[in-house]
Amino acid sequence: MSDGIEYTIEKVRVLRINESKTIAQRKADGWEFVSQQPLTLRTEITFRRPKRKLPKGWVIGVSAGAAVLTIAAISFGIASEQNEPTTPVAEISQPTRSEPSQIPSETPSRPPITPTAEAVESTTTSDINASLTALLELEDYCDPSIGRFVEKYEGDTISFPANIAAIAPHDGATTRYDILIGSGEYSESSARGPAFQFRDVNTTDDLKYVGAVPDVIDVGMNLNVTARVDAYEPNSCLLLLSPVAIAMR
Repeated sequence: MSDGIEYTIEKVRVLRINESKTIAQRKADGWEFVSQQPLTLRTEITFRRPKRKLPKGWVIGVSAGAAVLTIAAISFGIASEQNEPTTPVAEISQPTRSEPSQIPSETPSRPPITPTAEAVESTTTSDINASLTALLELEDYCDPSIGRFVEKYEGDTISFPANIAAIAPHDGATTRYDILIGSGEYSESSARGPAFQFRDVNTTDDLKYVGAVPDVIDVGMNLNVTARVDAYEPNSCLLLLSPVAIAMR
């Protein structure tokens, strides 16, 4: 590079609501902000920092003398960019911290997501539970099968392990929110299933808490969600739910 310094470049994709938080965290870890590129639901942020030189005599026990770590950070909870390239977005010649790695030729290993026990009790047939299990395993949050699921089960109640992927004020309100719900455990690097949403709700009575009531709710919290299937919006790929019972886990 023109300044004679060899840099490590890293690109991270985050939900837009997490841009400032991500930049602050990376700067605290010694990364320099370079640029950001808005995508459909997220922002791709580029960072860099000088590569560390190994002290003489050190032996690095990796094949070919280097390890390649691919970083692909994705928050919703929940959802991969449509038609986005799946090639690695960052290569680090030597690992500098223990972050989850994702090899582009492999699918991240995550346990199957299945409806919770409440799903069997709150739905009338085993058919909806089988359909819900398949729905939660989708890798495309705009998959056409989501619309068909809603057409078939609109008004029915479903239950599944979930997480809070994003929170935003509803139309500028101060006590009403749109809450993006992802399926399974919260992860910044991968997501499966539809982009569920609780729309125009407060964070107290509307969420119908069962058991412990949290002081606050925030992105990254894991829940058990029981909710009514309301509607699907093809343009935004949002599957709208109405809370029936929310349990923290």
